[in-house]
Amino acid sequence: MNPVSPTTSPLSPALPGHGHVTFLGAGPGDPGLLTLRAVEALAGADVLIAEPEVLEVVRGHARAGVSTPELTVVDEASTTAGVPVLRDAANLVMEAARGGRRVVRAVTGDPGLDGNAGAEMLVCAAEGIPFEVVPGVATAVGVPAYAGVPLRDAQGTDVRFVDARTADERCWTEVGASDGTVVVSTSLDSVAAAAGELVAAGRKPDTPLTVTVAGTTTRQRTWNATLGTIAQVFKQGKVLPSPEGHRPVIAVVGERSAPAQRDQLSWFESKPLFGWRVLVPRTKEQSASLSDQLRSYGAVPHEVPTIAVEPPRTPQQMERAVKGLVTGRYEWIAFTSVNAVKAVREKFEEYGLDARAFAGIKVAAVGEQTAAALVDFGVKPDLVPSGEQSAAGLLEDWPPYDPVFDPIDRVFLPRADIATETLVAGLIELGWEVDDVTAYRTVRASPPPADTREAIKGGGFDAVLFTSSSTVRNLVGIAGKPHNVTVIACIGPATAKTAEEHGLRVDVLSPEPSVHKLAEALADFGLRRREAALEAGDPVTRPSERRPGARRRRTT
Repeated sequence: MNPVSPTTSPLSPALPGHGHVTFLGAGPGDPGLLTLRAVEALAGADVLIAEPEVLEVVRGHARAGVSTPELTVVDEASTTAGVPVLRDAANLVMEAARGGRRVVRAVTGDPGLDGNAGAEMLVCAAEGIPFEVVPGVATAVGVPAYAGVPLRDAQGTDVRFVDARTADERCWTEVGASDGTVVVSTSLDSVAAAAGELVAAGRKPDTPLTVTVAGTTTRQRTWNATLGTIAQVFKQGKVLPSPEGHRPVIAVVGERSAPAQRDQLSWFESKPLFGWRVLVPRTKEQSASLSDQLRSYGAVPHEVPTIAVEPPRTPQQMERAVKGLVTGRYEWIAFTSVNAVKAVREKFEEYGLDARAFAGIKVAAVGEQTAAALVDFGVKPDLVPSGEQSAAGLLEDWPPYDPVFDPIDRVFLPRADIATETLVAGLIELGWEVDDVTAYRTVRASPPPADTREAIKGGGFDAVLFTSSSTVRNLVGIAGKPHNVTVIACIGPATAKTAEEHGLRVDVLSPEPSVHKLAEALADFGLRRREAALEAGDPVTRPSERRPGARRRRTT
């Protein structure tokens, strides 16, 4: 029997005049660290009030149309300066709750460690407004975990947490006298001062120290030093002075943060494509699973549709073919793309049909992505290529027409307006009749925003994945040619040839015509690049971090 959570009852509407508030911990920044309960609460929210740092982390789980009033911190300085005072978080929460609405108040890390959230809970309690607390991964715990810095070992090391902004002399004295691990929440430009406080309080200057900024995100960066050398490390690395010195960081002090140990345990920053901005020029529907795979390698995918899908100019042929499916005209239907599945599915829905209309018809899919789209529709394909995921691979496994076993000799092939002669000719050679029907048209998409176009041409992307010759032509046509520092990865020889014809150097070629194999090949390229830098004693950098204007020698 599965355990039942006392907080996971169905979300009922808040009673008029008796709203409900959920104080929710959004974690340190990685959206994957949200709890199941947090996702459930967000889905039922009428109003979402979130710290600016985590708004994008939580907004994607809220329902469409949720109200997200802007949260403005009201401080004494702005009031004194005569700046118009906007409503603070407590007022926003109470106003919505008094109106009987279900409010989610999201904070960075864990609400139990957020003083403002605690004060807002007291206001709710004083007014009799019911509330609940959904804990989150505390920043002071989650960030060291992502930095590869264990806070305790088998000996049960003492761990102290210090907020440098509010720590007094007594606090520094206590942690300075301890030999345990100290986790300090501070800012980039205050790390050296906090280190000085610890040394003055008794910690040895050679005590190891790690400092992590933007923890748990793909912008994360960690420095290894000691209490006595951190200021020099920042100066030599030109980390400081910087206009971003106010950025929050987590510093871990103690033997558990020794660089030799972090070299072995830094699992996050050592991902093969960590922090790489990767351009994915595909249709929006086709990008999701590829982008998820890239994120698993530490990359930041940026989806730019280069192809828009539109209905055929004359839909009558498609309408006749779909009716023929229902009336038993076909023995097979062959899908050569996800878009073909989408086009047939939309036509089915238009006629009030569903996957049951495929009963008695054999279904073929050209590859794994197309097969997945069919399964999502409720159809399990009878034939998927066992070898190459292409029309040629499909033909290799396609059975010849046999009048004894095949009562009908006709195949329905819904396709794009771009002809598929290879598949049609191969099926005819196997003895089949083919209804080759235009199910959708592919047209060039609109140009991406100006900043994206500038990043493409100016070297702002680390890599671009080309999944067909048309994506090469269309991306160059709508956005310009990628900069020469950008790694070019192509799904196959034909795509690579098109890229080279457009003056691009191909760095990565997929071993198989599969988008997932292409992503794997790029990750392998990134891993080998990282290992080469480490072996040479060079810093690990991304391709886009090369000196502006630097030109790489082109390979033949």
